[in-house]
Amino acid sequence: MSRSPGGRRTTDPLKAAEAAFKKVTTKPIEGPPKTAAIPGVKETITLRIDQDVLAYFQEDGPGWQERINAVLRKAAGKSGD
Repeated sequence: MSRSPGGRRTTDPLKAAEAAFKKVTTKPIEGPPKTAAIPGVKETITLRIDQDVLAYFQEDGPGWQERINAVLRKAAGKSGD
């Protein structure tokens, strides 16, 4: 408890106690539960990449999405399927 130069309390002890109680008893807000990644299951997303990067992967024809996925998997330090 702190006191001002005139001897008066600068904080209300009841409010301070309530704030301390609330701080230790309030459950933190949690985000949505994380779902486990299922190996081999693909998810449709929208990904914005530079045109020259897309052209590079599409040069070899069909399978360009799998090639991009393989490069991203390697960059993420994940093993292949």
